[in-house]
Amino acid sequence: MEFNHVSVMLDECINGLNIKPGGIYVDGTAGGAGHSKAIAQRLDPKAGGKLIAIDRDPDAVKVATQRLEGLPAQVVKGNYSQIDSILEDVGVEKVDGILLDLGVSSFQLDNAGRGFSYHTDAPLDMRMSREGFSARDVVNNYSFEQLAKIIFEYGEEKYARSIAMGILKAREHRPLETTLELAEAIKSSVPQRVRREKNPCKKTFQAIRIEVNSELEHLSIALDKTFDCLNAGGRLCIISFHSLEDRLVKQRFKSLCTGCTCPPDFPVCICGKKPQGKMISSKPIEASEQELAVNKRSHSAKLRIIEKL
Repeated sequence: MEFNHVSVMLDECINGLNIKPGGIYVDGTAGGAGHSKAIAQRLDPKAGGKLIAIDRDPDAVKVATQRLEGLPAQVVKGNYSQIDSILEDVGVEKVDGILLDLGVSSFQLDNAGRGFSYHTDAPLDMRMSREGFSARDVVNNYSFEQLAKIIFEYGEEKYARSIAMGILKAREHRPLETTLELAEAIKSSVPQRVRREKNPCKKTFQAIRIEVNSELEHLSIALDKTFDCLNAGGRLCIISFHSLEDRLVKQRFKSLCTGCTCPPDFPVCICGKKPQGKMISSKPIEASEQELAVNKRSHSAKLRIIEKL
């Protein structure tokens, strides 16, 4: 299956990075190399311009290597939360811009064998790196309380306890092995009116995927490391696709842009805290009407951009 992925808010990301031909940039989620290629094409290797493209998915690494051939780019297999050590390994100290596209790629969703989709039958996997424990392990080995907790917290699913109980009942007979077996357990655990309104599997599948890939933990680590890796004037652009990710990004960016934290009744500042960054736009950037018409996966995307002072 060809690795296809429509790059979300491509123009907005390129503009947000404020690319300099001689700058060094990082795409921490290379995927199908759509964003990566657009960045690399704007760089001049004679002036020192270079892109480091990172992805933990071995399929993405292979494809990105092919699609970036001949451009000033280096592809590295790894997680963006390891950006400091990755840059050290490639001999780079600071960079001028970093992009993180936190969404699951279209290839991962559409490739039934990866187990991300609840629309087609496949082994319960959901591992972006193809390594470590899988969705099958979560579904069959987690306790009721563990399942209910991740479905509620990571999926923001109000029927979390009912769905967790439904999974436990389903696995009493034999382990759940496929995506459609899990989907059926979810559907049978929610009221019929919910099933009639929309597919009730989305939030639970999201929650299990986040758990399997430790997505929020990696993002939290990366938010500190990526900003520290920027040169003064460098920019960090992050595209999120659900409220949990966006909340983390929003809060961390706000903290980086906040100066004095002394009580308002203090006559002078004694904390000495100064803003480390500035927001490029006060509100998150969303996809244009034109993009929404051709790329349905951009509907929930939010782009936030911060510049290091």
